[in-house]
Amino acid sequence: AFISIGFAYAFPKGLAIFFKEIQDFFGTSYSEIAWVSSIMLATTYGAGPISSILVNRYGSRPVVMVGGLLCGVGMISAAFCTSILQLYICVGFITGFGLALNLQPSVIIIGKYFLKRRPIANGLAMAGSPVMLCTLAPLNQFLFDNFGWRGSFLILGAILLNCCVAGALFRPIGAGTAQVKTQVTEEGKDGLKGKITEDGPMEKTEEEEGKDCFEKVNQYLDFSLFKHRGFLIYLIGNVLMFLGFFAPIVFLAPYAKHTGIDEYSAAFLLSILAIVDMVARPTTGIVANSRWVRPRIQYFFSFAIAFNGACHLLCPLASSYTGLIVYSSFFGLAFGMVCAMLFETLMDLVGAARFTSAVGLVTIAECCTILLGPPIGGILIDTFGDYKYMFIKCGAVMVLAGTFLFIMNYYNYRMLAKEEKERRKREEDPKSVRTENEGKKTWNKDSTQDGPELEPLREKGEEVKKEMNGT
Repeated sequence: AFISIGFAYAFPKGLAIFFKEIQDFFGTSYSEIAWVSSIMLATTYGAGPISSILVNRYGSRPVVMVGGLLCGVGMISAAFCTSILQLYICVGFITGFGLALNLQPSVIIIGKYFLKRRPIANGLAMAGSPVMLCTLAPLNQFLFDNFGWRGSFLILGAILLNCCVAGALFRPIGAGTAQVKTQVTEEGKDGLKGKITEDGPMEKTEEEEGKDCFEKVNQYLDFSLFKHRGFLIYLIGNVLMFLGFFAPIVFLAPYAKHTGIDEYSAAFLLSILAIVDMVARPTTGIVANSRWVRPRIQYFFSFAIAFNGACHLLCPLASSYTGLIVYSSFFGLAFGMVCAMLFETLMDLVGAARFTSAVGLVTIAECCTILLGPPIGGILIDTFGDYKYMFIKCGAVMVLAGTFLFIMNYYNYRMLAKEEKERRKREEDPKSVRTENEGKKTWNKDSTQDGPELEPLREKGEEVKKEMNGT
């Protein structure tokens, strides 16, 4: 997961090193070249539902391996592009889709393996992004100096094939329940609707085949999440946040070059950001897992977003190289805090059972603002001939998103406390106690199918479904 998430997040940012040269080669503007990273990031997030469906159907291992193959093919094809439009297709869509098949399965499998120390596990896995960025920034500059941008793309395509190796290391939890399955009696086996394999999907039943298209999609993507108050708050806040989240990283190296700093020093700013980010993510995971923060982790997440925005608002004051180093350090800290809690806060709201669907639905909504963020920044740079307006725009948007999340999460916590109080009142009243049969129905409804990695054993009759979660 560390390798897979690292490539998915760091690769679009690391490509910024080549932008100035590709821009001169094709004679394009800042906004046109920014679309390369935007399309890649938007495809990575926009293909989230497809990735989630594939994970539910086939498991994390094959999906990540196919994703790694697509990444390699996309970058190798990009080395032979003769127009900016071809770069959009090869780097933006093909490589972006491959990265989507790397990101979601990696995040999902962590949630299935960990519960008590999940924030720490998420923080360590998310640390793959700064480690990769720290490595890719100087590596890309070295490759460009020695092989040009075309030769660099060929080599980067080969490096991305390592995602296939990372995918091969994902051991499905289903394999660990093999001994339990062998103990099921013949009578119990007859009660199963379809034969369960260790690593593969469940065979289709007559009941499943009779479902219409919408029911089949809803089986893998839980659209009832749009009625979940906490999920909607998270979704709106994140969609707004991503309008200013990635643009500062994309334009940090070009901004440094614009102020007269040499290429290697400009690339080193990304490395500084990545080194601080590297320490910030696992540290944030440890802090978020503490008994003081975890019950109110949504407030901590809101603060991290607002802190990120404040850094961008102060960036125009950093005119010298020393000032940019200070900005990169604080930006790395804020960026690491947000990324370490990005999926942990979502899992905290919806639970592990619905998390796969939640990730898919969130990423498809976020892809629009991710797509527009860097090009809008490029347009501001082209219009005013100055980078400061782009940083101010990004900072203002993120401060607004952080404030919105803080206020709405306060409201959500209050409502949850009120609902819990009413529930306890009803339980104390003997007339409102639910019957045993009603309780069973609710449990069966809530026990959603989690694909081959968390296959439920269906026992005969009306017995309760049991989740094999590997913990």
